[in-house]
Amino acid sequence: MTKDYSHIVIGSGSAGSVIASRLSEDSSNRILVLEAGPMDRSLYELRMPAALAIPLESERFNWAYHSEPEPYLDDRRVYYPRGRVVGGSSSINGMVHLRGNPMDYDGWAAQEGLKDWAFANCLPYFRKLETSAHAPHALRGADGPIKVTIPECRNPLFQAFLEAGQQAGHTYTEDVNGYRQEGVFRMERSTFNGRRSSVSYCYLHPARKRGNIDLKIKVRVTRILFDKLRAIGVEFVENGKTQKVYAADEVVLSAGAINSPQLLKLSGIGPQDELTEHDIPTLQHLPGVGENLQDHLDYLVQYHCTKPVSFYSATKPLGKLRTGAEWLLLRRGIGATNIWETGSFFRTNDSVSFPNMQHHFAPIAVSYDGLEKIEDHGFQFHISQMRPRSKGWVRLTSADPFAAPRIQFNHLADARDRQEIRDAVHMTREFAAQSAFNEFRGAELAPGKEAVSDDALDAFGRAKGETSHHPSCTCKMGTDEMSVVDDQGRVHGLKSLRVVDASIMPSIVSANINIPTIMIAEKIADQLRGRPALAPQDTAVYRR
Repeated sequence: MTKDYSHIVIGSGSAGSVIASRLSEDSSNRILVLEAGPMDRSLYELRMPAALAIPLESERFNWAYHSEPEPYLDDRRVYYPRGRVVGGSSSINGMVHLRGNPMDYDGWAAQEGLKDWAFANCLPYFRKLETSAHAPHALRGADGPIKVTIPECRNPLFQAFLEAGQQAGHTYTEDVNGYRQEGVFRMERSTFNGRRSSVSYCYLHPARKRGNIDLKIKVRVTRILFDKLRAIGVEFVENGKTQKVYAADEVVLSAGAINSPQLLKLSGIGPQDELTEHDIPTLQHLPGVGENLQDHLDYLVQYHCTKPVSFYSATKPLGKLRTGAEWLLLRRGIGATNIWETGSFFRTNDSVSFPNMQHHFAPIAVSYDGLEKIEDHGFQFHISQMRPRSKGWVRLTSADPFAAPRIQFNHLADARDRQEIRDAVHMTREFAAQSAFNEFRGAELAPGKEAVSDDALDAFGRAKGETSHHPSCTCKMGTDEMSVVDDQGRVHGLKSLRVVDASIMPSIVSANINIPTIMIAEKIADQLRGRPALAPQDTAVYRR
């Protein structure tokens, strides 16, 4: 067997592009990156921040998954877009630049036995990945690949949100990724000069200029190849032909929280009963593969806006033309915003040690994917539950690698999750009732003023709950029987195979997950290259 490459990276998303880029810094490495989707070329769909709903609505750059009927969401099959393009979901996401709470990572260390994943160990890598306007600062990076924009919040509804939050008793936090997460804040985004900062744009494409990365697009990896318990390569289909390619050092699986467990199972790694059901020989029995699926459920609390100041006009033909022209010519205006320029982290009760809820605020009333719109001026609060107790799974439909996996999130299965959401809706209404919104606040459009009782709010959630698009934790790091990888992403019981993506989070973090996924990849990239980890940085952060 010819060893064609030193490393094979499966997936070019938020982790895979980072891994390939960092490996390529060593000129002796030769890296192959395999991507199922097309190149990230587009005039505006993948570049203009405000166009983010376009790739979510189509299958051109998107796996366009659907869940199984969700038993606690009126048996709806919930739509789950995931990036199928160079750059992965970082090429189609909402570009929100958040790290999560420091206590998320301290929890990984204390509760999961992952002592090298405490916040002090992760902070140097958060700093490494970013160029922040807040730098130089002990908590922020000054020269990383991902450029970060702090929005100007010119729309008066953004200012009303920030003022109303303080009127409701929330602290204003100047840097949500700095000392204090909790409070109302301007929502940092991964954009620069009006353009999306995807990992392909910031990591992979610059690294390809070194000449030691081969990128194959529109290929479907069907299984990982082994010599006994050592990963030696992969099998993939390109233009209808099955091919094999080999790696001398390691295979790195970075296909995401849905596709990574699917590919492990197709390769004989996972729960033995499930593999046997599909006539797949078991190479390594790991019952946790595909289990522990976690996401942030999203609720919309929407209001009519009594003044014509929302982004609604930009959704009309003339408004779209004006927005597109301003962005194409000047890289500014509504086209340069990702819609969510303000937000908040808050606690629904005093017994919660750090924020368990998040607001994304938008000066328009529309669903995440743009399919459900209020045909009028409006504004909305997205409510996301940060640490849900309800967990789901990813399982095989069949042994056919081209068959979409079965996905069940079990949103709202736990009664405590339902109570937290009810509390968050009441607190959001209190937020919107502040005087800062008086000149803009019209009728409540959703859930609607009649939805007051627990039963009414639960019915609304079952009918209208959406995903925040943050699937994670299906190949968790750890040492217990349900863990899949160790603290360096190495698959238990196997050699030369790592999983590096959002699937290895042991528990979901309290924020959007793109930046934490990049951090994980940066940290494991040092381990892959045999370099010492960056020194822990024990910097003071807010703790109750």
